Amino acid sequence: MRTTAGRTTGSATGTPSFTGARVDRAVRLATGSALWLGLLLVTYWWVAGGGITGLTSWTAGLLSVGRLAGLLGSALLLAQVLAMARIPVVERAFGQDAVIRHHRILGFTSLNLVLAHIVVITWGYAAGELTAVPTAFWDLVTDYPGVLLALAGTVCLVLTAVSSVRAARRRLRYESWHLLHLYAYLGVGLALPHQLWTGQEFLTSTAATVFWWALWIAAVGAVLIWRVGLPVVRNLRHDLRVTTVVPEADGVFSVYLTGRDLHRLPARAGQFLGWRFPGRPGWTRANPYSLSAAPDGRSLRITVKALGDGSAALAGLAPGTRALFEGPYGRLTQRARTSDRVLLVGAGVGITPLRALAEEMTGDVAVLHRFTSQPLFAREFAVLAAERRLRVVDLPGHRRGGDSWLGDGIAPVDDVSALRALVPDIAAREVYVCGPEQWTALVRATALAAGVPAERLHIENFAW
Repeated sequence: MRTTAGRTTGSATGTPSFTGARVDRAVRLATGSALWLGLLLVTYWWVAGGGITGLTSWTAGLLSVGRLAGLLGSALLLAQVLAMARIPVVERAFGQDAVIRHHRILGFTSLNLVLAHIVVITWGYAAGELTAVPTAFWDLVTDYPGVLLALAGTVCLVLTAVSSVRAARRRLRYESWHLLHLYAYLGVGLALPHQLWTGQEFLTSTAATVFWWALWIAAVGAVLIWRVGLPVVRNLRHDLRVTTVVPEADGVFSVYLTGRDLHRLPARAGQFLGWRFPGRPGWTRANPYSLSAAPDGRSLRITVKALGDGSAALAGLAPGTRALFEGPYGRLTQRARTSDRVLLVGAGVGITPLRALAEEMTGDVAVLHRFTSQPLFAREFAVLAAERRLRVVDLPGHRRGGDSWLGDGIAPVDDVSALRALVPDIAAREVYVCGPEQWTALVRATALAAGVPAERLHIENFAW
């Protein structure tokens, strides 16, 4: 049934399998352990190569610290590439929001270490004299193999980092940001000759040489296989085409697609794909849109809000238009589920993946639907509520001021009390949240304060 804020219902039915969640926890543990083990190995080889003994003098110390910064920066840079290579087992275990968060941490940390490497090791080659640094820098760039390429690569990495700062991202169109972000791959590629030709720690130990070559090959291979090869294979196999475009609300519309052998596409309710529609503005760069209906093996549906030129143009897609895609991606699926009671919380077009989840999920499922004036999928939610134990609670109105994520139609109580009144068993539920980043952060804080364990909170932000 569909209700307004205030009433709740009770017990659970159905027991979903939680095997996927257990496997994902193991993958996350193994991935984190591998990263730390790699950093420890790099540090060990630096020590074994005289890194500690090199700290006995000012000049040798600068060179030694510069080498360590370069080694750690390189390892984290390659780990960053692997994190964003869309490796399916990693994607399923972490989910896109977590991957992006770790990607940002790895990216800024690795860049800082690379910049420190350049500054400190140049200072060391200048015999510790600041006035001699410009000359030493020029000599390194012109006389040492690969250093000029490495410098160009660093410039590309700096451009990528600057475009990723939140203030810059807000000023850039998604398509422009995406194009700038591709320079990270160029930056990593340009650094390869310098490290493998002249790096002391790359050449003196056979084990270290094998480690670095294996890491580089893994990074390049992962990008070629998962970012290039798999999308090409899937597009050739499925040949997706637009069948129709249907308006859903003011500025919001659904695109229906069909293709060949869609039962072989491993898409799940709650996931998103990167979409390109040839002939449309900015079509060469993929835009992420979530599935708004559970895949049935015959067709797919995405729901889009017109937020820019590219997305607005999709409203005019003609039947038969080819759709190119990457994915599916995201962990906002039943795979992450560990409880037979679920709460779905969505705002605006963020309700899109939750609409698909509501269709697929069994058991005791409740939906909190936050919107300003017009709810999305009202009729479809009503049908789902009539067919299964699904309870939909509308939260209309403009968002209350301060740190509240609720609408102004809710009684003037704090968010934690309101959430517990809406869903008394909130602490026992698995909670899925999708919406704007600042809004989902408020929902997360409220859910944690209401007793939801952090591992049962699954959040996806639809803002890029």
